[in-house]
Amino acid sequence: MSRSSLEGQVAVVTGAARGVGELLARKLSARGARVALVGLEPEALQEVSERLHTDSAHWHADVTDHEAMARVAREVKERFGKVDIVVANAGVAAGGPFVDSDPVAWRRVIEVNLIGGAVTARAFLPVLTESRGYFLQIASLAAITPAPMMTAYCASKSGVEAFAHCLRAEVGHKGVKVGVGYLSWTDTDMVRGADQDEVMRDLRRSLPWPANRTYPLGPAVDRIVAGVERRSPHVYAQWWLRGMQGTRGYLPGIIAAVGQREMRRFEPRLSGVSTGLVGAGGAADEKERTHHA
Repeated sequence: MSRSSLEGQVAVVTGAARGVGELLARKLSARGARVALVGLEPEALQEVSERLHTDSAHWHADVTDHEAMARVAREVKERFGKVDIVVANAGVAAGGPFVDSDPVAWRRVIEVNLIGGAVTARAFLPVLTESRGYFLQIASLAAITPAPMMTAYCASKSGVEAFAHCLRAEVGHKGVKVGVGYLSWTDTDMVRGADQDEVMRDLRRSLPWPANRTYPLGPAVDRIVAGVERRSPHVYAQWWLRGMQGTRGYLPGIIAAVGQREMRRFEPRLSGVSTGLVGAGGAADEKERTHHA
């Protein structure tokens, strides 16, 4: 597929205060795109915006809030005149055994990752239709394969993958392209936060290669940028993820067998597993909800 120049295009990135979102905004800007940053941390977003190479602005909004995201979409269009690219990247994670999980944190993972992606699409589809633009939904290896102690995250990422595939079929005739981005464990605050829990870290390291290692952020985001340039239907942040698609029919059975063995081994240590949202992004989300409670 041919690449289109990002020069002068307007890109919206949610979850842009840190991690994948921050670096993606920087790399899109370096290629000439004007960037609208959306997230929950105004000070961090301001700092990111000030470091960009091109015209940019930032919006404080919760991606699960329909009214807030509709306002953001209107204001981004007013500020930049158009929207060509939207990357629904905002996400949170929580781990641990489902039976002991915090029901509020579990629900919040679904709300931010799945409903937040849909709310973002709902808000921006009218302007993307005008520009015949591109909507990229960030999913995960967790959409391809199930994993024990990751019920909310896997459910949410499987959900956004299915949502994006459905949306592609709906809006393609209007000239809007829809992509799904897949990332394995990548060096972000979210993954580092999950690794602070000893059991979750050990469980991840027991996965078969190449899913048992953490990958550097820079090359992963470079692959996402290349996918945006090509308006790709599938974007793989690590080279081997594409090959996983052909095996996904076998994975639930394999994971069930291996997972039972691993859970039996970890059973004595499970009571100490953290059940809240992980990482700095999770902390920012909890702070935002506490402020509005």
